[in-house]
Amino acid sequence: MFTEILPMAHPETMEIAIAELRKGSVVAVPTDTVYGIACLLEKESAIHELFRIKEREAAKAIPLLIGEYEQIICATDGISESGQKLAKRFWPGALTLIIPKRLELPQILTPYATVGVRMPAHTWLCQLIRKAGVLATTSANISGGENPRTAQDVLRQLDGRIPLIVDGGACEGGIPSTVVDCSQDEISILRKGAISEEMIREALAKD
Repeated sequence: MFTEILPMAHPETMEIAIAELRKGSVVAVPTDTVYGIACLLEKESAIHELFRIKEREAAKAIPLLIGEYEQIICATDGISESGQKLAKRFWPGALTLIIPKRLELPQILTPYATVGVRMPAHTWLCQLIRKAGVLATTSANISGGENPRTAQDVLRQLDGRIPLIVDGGACEGGIPSTVVDCSQDEISILRKGAISEEMIREALAKD
């Protein structure tokens, strides 16, 4: 497979990316943290392909990216008060919330009763998601490999495995999102990232 790199700023790149996603392809996109590989949530075969491309263990869940808060209904039938507080405070941004999943979600996406959801602070990507649909997304590297901050980082690891890389320059964050489990009454921080535990606790303490 030939891997094409298109500049994010080109006026046709978004429509090309949408067309690839709707075909069931997995594509690489820039985010506010690191580059990710993504496919449409509705394309279950593409989610299987995402696991294969990344060489990811099936037991590891794939999180979802939404482009606006209303799209959260695609992921869950209900979000806790703590989850709502954190979403209001940190979305769009580098925070992944673990929430109860909708029963209709593909089993391959997550073997658990929960799913991770994030709204990235990336205008172009959020626009893509609003137009194309909710994306199943994970970092654009081979499992265990270096987190990719540029399109060239992605190409070094995934050349020939995906049809398209959208080049948005270097990701400013470079640090993965903080992951917070909001599926129970008491939250749990599962991965430390761009947003500190102190910031999380402070947001939850406010009325």
